[in-house]
Amino acid sequence: AKVVAKLKADGIDKQSLSRGEFLKHAWEWKEKHGGIILDQLKKLGASCDWDRTAFTMDKNLYDSVIKVFVDLYDKGLIYKGHRMVNWDPSALTAVSDEEVIYKEQNAKLYYLRYYLENSKEYLVIATTRPETILADTAVCVNPNDERFKHLHGKKVLVPLINRVIPVITDEYVDMEFGTGCLKITPAHDINDYTIGQKFGLEVIDILTPDGKLNEKAQLLIGEDRFAARKKIMPMLEEAGNVEKIEDYVNKVGYSERTEVAIEPRLSEQWFMKMDELAKPALDVVMNDKVSFHPAKFKNTYRHWMENVRDWCISRQLWWGQRIPAWYLPDGKLVVALNETEALEKARKINAAISLSDLKQDEDVLDTWFSSWLWPISVFNGILEPENDDVKYYYPTNDLITAPEIMFFWVARMIMAGLDYRNEIPFSNVYFTGIVRDKQGRKMSKSLGNSPDPIELMKKFGADGVRVGMMFSSPAGNDLLYDDSLCEQGRNFANKIWNAFRLVKGWEVDDKLPQPVYASLSIEWFGHRMRQVAGQIDEHFKEFRLSDALMSVYKLIWDDFCSWYLEFIKPAYGQPIDAKTYSETISLLDQLMRMLHPFMPFLTEEIWQMLAPRSDKESIMLAEMPRDFSADEKLIDQFDIVREAIMAIRSYRTDKKIAMKEPLDVFFAPVQSGATLERYSPVIAKLANLNSFTRLSEKPEKAFTMLVRTEELVFPVTENVDVEGEREKLQKELEYTNGFLISVRKKLANEKFVNGAPAQVIESERKKEQDALSRIAVLEKSLSELS
Repeated sequence: AKVVAKLKADGIDKQSLSRGEFLKHAWEWKEKHGGIILDQLKKLGASCDWDRTAFTMDKNLYDSVIKVFVDLYDKGLIYKGHRMVNWDPSALTAVSDEEVIYKEQNAKLYYLRYYLENSKEYLVIATTRPETILADTAVCVNPNDERFKHLHGKKVLVPLINRVIPVITDEYVDMEFGTGCLKITPAHDINDYTIGQKFGLEVIDILTPDGKLNEKAQLLIGEDRFAARKKIMPMLEEAGNVEKIEDYVNKVGYSERTEVAIEPRLSEQWFMKMDELAKPALDVVMNDKVSFHPAKFKNTYRHWMENVRDWCISRQLWWGQRIPAWYLPDGKLVVALNETEALEKARKINAAISLSDLKQDEDVLDTWFSSWLWPISVFNGILEPENDDVKYYYPTNDLITAPEIMFFWVARMIMAGLDYRNEIPFSNVYFTGIVRDKQGRKMSKSLGNSPDPIELMKKFGADGVRVGMMFSSPAGNDLLYDDSLCEQGRNFANKIWNAFRLVKGWEVDDKLPQPVYASLSIEWFGHRMRQVAGQIDEHFKEFRLSDALMSVYKLIWDDFCSWYLEFIKPAYGQPIDAKTYSETISLLDQLMRMLHPFMPFLTEEIWQMLAPRSDKESIMLAEMPRDFSADEKLIDQFDIVREAIMAIRSYRTDKKIAMKEPLDVFFAPVQSGATLERYSPVIAKLANLNSFTRLSEKPEKAFTMLVRTEELVFPVTENVDVEGEREKLQKELEYTNGFLISVRKKLANEKFVNGAPAQVIESERKKEQDALSRIAVLEKSLSELS
């Protein structure tokens, strides 16, 4: 379709070209645009072996397709038949069921009168396609419909052309739908064709391949089908055949290739039997030998495989693998790998046949007929089943694809793998979502809502685009695209780069001892990083890529940049000790490895500058962190440390005490905790405290704040509004008491306690204890301010 559009833009009619001339243009287009697509993938950071690119029209892959066709034909799985197909009147080719996209549209429902032969009585039939009445060969009613029993065996006249057609009966007709009468047009509706075959009705095809009315229509010859629809209605009204017209919403099938309305059409095509191949391909998915991510797509897959129909594999095109069938002058055919073999087979039928007597089928194979062999043919496993490459690479682990080609490609690759190698082609299938615009529309060039990926990369950087898209695209869920997503990705890249520059900009002093606050911070972050590495590993195993990205994002942005660097960085203009610097570089190395799958360019750049590297070293080859041993208790203790720092900062803000003004703060464990004491050097540094020590004797007046099970005590200074503080504490006490009452009411409710999950009840009990602790601290603070 793209090549035809290019020719049209250049003022060239495809019909004016020979097959060879057209293929020359097609190869030129492929060489130009195939390279563009690969270049875009490279710029986006796709990690591929670019020296091993392959194309389904490459010789080995082409020959593989031909060999499989011949093999399946010899097995009786491929046949040629005259059947109803989906016809694309623009591309002039058959298309498969999966290539038909159904769209809702506003239409009209025309109620037309069909007069009985030699009578003024008539039947009313509803149709959305009045132009096809010219191809009607019967009217059908349900045999159980009392309204029409007197008409069984009668005949009616087709409006305008007065063709005499029978009234037949079949339970296929829904008595409740429309008028209960159905026009039967075997040439232009697949269900009508089935009924027509059952009753031996004549098949009258009134349309040309490009959708115009032909001589068999008798009227409006040469008119396009849609123009004929408009023009036939005034003719029907004038003839007295219109009962009424209603607005109607229906679904119409469109060709995915050309976006033109599909026409059901009787045509001689090549088909492939699917039942025999579908059963084992269904089993391996339903028993999770091939796992779908997300698993919800298993039901969609099962429904399709249980209702699979024979695959129409021929296309009336020139670009593709030409069907390897040759016709003898008497119409018989042979299927062969090449002309030489075809001639040998033909001479077994007629010894006098010469090569010039044979004519190869003009059609090509559906593009998916080559793609379904890809996991095998790309390693030449069809032509050479025992070669080293296919034995090493087949089967692969994971397939990343879109759900809309689950049947085009995924199902058929599984079939091919089981049939040709007796083994599944992959173990996991990860389904991405569809990228949509802010209005929820699928992105397409025709709508003009699809951004140029190169322009996005110029604006936000390749890493920014990658991260922006992955932030909001959990497996199988559609993504509503907005530039702000990529902007978020770019901001993350800038954050990382600035953190790297900060670290590399520090002056290092080999003689300085490592401060206690630094060693404590390094210990904490090491455990936190290993904890997140374990989470990411689990996310990857379950194909939760967005969750994996979010985990490393929070680790770097929040834990590393916002906290760790603040914990360990030296005072302005001062050097950092060598041990802290070295350990920070080591942590950065590990962080870059964890982030690399998401941001390959930035991480490679930073990783190369963290330490001297040889030309052959790359972060792509570096191992991901595999140590997941994390001290959960220590990590939780550091969360308390951070909460304490934020509480002190909040106190400063509330009391309008500048950050540069040192404070004296005390801590007193409410229960038996000693977290604040252990990490006092870290808290004192980041909260800018003169002292942060265990309380031995309460000041005469003081404010207290509870951080988990630890109490912070702030001596009251002269400039503090004691009365105002007392009012604040009183309001908070009243609120907390009210909250406690509501929690206790819930816990006193037997229905809640007996019906709620254990973890929910436990959560409510924890709320009760926290509220009691908070009330105790507030009452104590009020007492101390009195």
